[in-house]
Amino acid sequence: MSNEQGVYSVPGTSFTRDTNYIQTRITADGREGFPVEAGRYRLIAAKACPWANRSIIVRRLLGLEDAISLGMPGPLHDKNSWTFDLDPGGVDPVLGIERIQQAYFAYDPDYPRGITVPVIVDVPTGKVVTNDFAQITLDFSTEWTAFHREGAPDLYPVHLRAEMDQVMRRIYTEVNNGVYRCGFAGTQEAYDAAYDRLWTALDWLEERLASQRYLMGDSITEADVRLFTTLARFDAVYHGHFKCNRSKLTEMPVLWAYARDLFQTPGFGETIDFDQIKTHYYGVHRDLNPSGIIPAGPDETVWTTPHGREALGGRPFGDGTAPEPR
Repeated sequence: MSNEQGVYSVPGTSFTRDTNYIQTRITADGREGFPVEAGRYRLIAAKACPWANRSIIVRRLLGLEDAISLGMPGPLHDKNSWTFDLDPGGVDPVLGIERIQQAYFAYDPDYPRGITVPVIVDVPTGKVVTNDFAQITLDFSTEWTAFHREGAPDLYPVHLRAEMDQVMRRIYTEVNNGVYRCGFAGTQEAYDAAYDRLWTALDWLEERLASQRYLMGDSITEADVRLFTTLARFDAVYHGHFKCNRSKLTEMPVLWAYARDLFQTPGFGETIDFDQIKTHYYGVHRDLNPSGIIPAGPDETVWTTPHGREALGGRPFGDGTAPEPR
């Protein structure tokens, strides 16, 4: 069991994810009581978590760093909450709290569900606004446009949304969530079914990306961000820890080249911390790894080797530009 995005598994059953999130939205018109406002909100996102990692990437690509501050818990948590053990004194310097749980309890003293990341907190009140990770990044693209940097890419193009939503849904159910379905399967039958579903989807992606540089064509979109955070963790965690072991990512020529292409693109690779990723999965999931031993490999330097995807053409940021180094 884990509180990472409400993950839970009951012995003898298939994996289930608690998807009942706080769905309040921060919008340009403030229709739900939380208007877009620079400096008001704090994104809490652990580098270890793939769901949180995507929010860090999108914030970076769109240049929202000055509008939305970022708090980063460490890679470990207990049954109660992620903690700010990377900060001096173990306290978030803006919110003044030791655990994310405190912001959830400020929202609802009897909050009954998983204490998850990413989460956006209203700084003046210290209360959680939303932990709806899928909507958070879409709203960064569509509601926070007044604070996008000059040259920010369009990560959710209107003319592609119908197809994108279908692609992202399949990536979520079959890949992002599919690796967890394998890792937390409670029976052999459940694992076998999950394994087949995962590799059917990865084979589909290998084929889709063979002739186009990105999932939706010539430029990076939100769909690529969502797939990347799972691929970045695949060989380090999912292949062994979650038993997703038909192939390593490095043995899938198209997906491996695609993943390296994104890793080497500004806004992506610098958000990945393999040490935190491994510490989180192998340290927190003690039901899967009772010893708590964290593996030394794999070799991280392979991520910076040539990928050759430039031959497919395309412009990574479309009509926009790469984010400036920070």
